[in-house]
Amino acid sequence: LFPETHHPRLLQTLLKDSSILATFLTRLINFLIFQKGVGEVFGPYTQPTDAEFWDMWTSLRHNDGNLVLDSILQYINQRFQHRDRWVGALTSTHAPLHLIYGPLDPVNPHPQFIRLYMHLVKRSTVTILDDHISHYPQLEDPTGFLKAYFNFIHSF
Repeated sequence: LFPETHHPRLLQTLLKDSSILATFLTRLINFLIFQKGVGEVFGPYTQPTDAEFWDMWTSLRHNDGNLVLDSILQYINQRFQHRDRWVGALTSTHAPLHLIYGPLDPVNPHPQFIRLYMHLVKRSTVTILDDHISHYPQLEDPTGFLKAYFNFIHSF
């Protein structure tokens, strides 16, 4: 959400500029590199199984999707370019917002991210899940995520 608190992983940083290097790297990425990179953003107790990693990998590889990772990762650069517009949409909306957050998230680290979010997005509620949940709370704690979501939906 906020470029100033966003900490992309090393591979994302290398791929985000659509350079010749990025094009070359997209062809070098194999399952083990993918598994290590994705595993870094899951909590230590919520790592996907090998089968789940394989499902993610095959989904990414479908129709050579892995070859366009550098294009997809342009959102990292666009966060800076469009910050006022994108963050402005969050801060000025009248729609109820709810953030469900894993406090071990290395991409949007706690507590800096939460402090900034709560400061800027006034009309929002926040659910911080258990201490061992990270970047993908919907996968790492589906029950806690759904409970938080339904509590929000049923609150109005």
